[in-house]
Amino acid sequence: MPDMSASVSLAATDLVSLADLDQNKVTPGVLGFIVFAVMAVAVWGLMKSMSKHMRKVDFKEPADPGADNHPADTPAQRS
Repeated sequence: MPDMSASVSLAATDLVSLADLDQNKVTPGVLGFIVFAVMAVAVWGLMKSMSKHMRKVDFKEPADPGADNHPADTPAQRS
């Protein structure tokens, strides 16, 4: 089994180095903007496609040809 203290100390050093970052200098940059823009265009395209497909949907259920449209027998009808 590997030595856990080495991995814990390595993780602690990574956390300390992340804490030393100047929050005023960290920005998402151009790559972050490009990823966000691509995701926004993808969502717009999906919404447009969904809207087109929803217009094609017929919400009225067709009548079942095998079933009678009469209500089930009630006790009053049986006597």
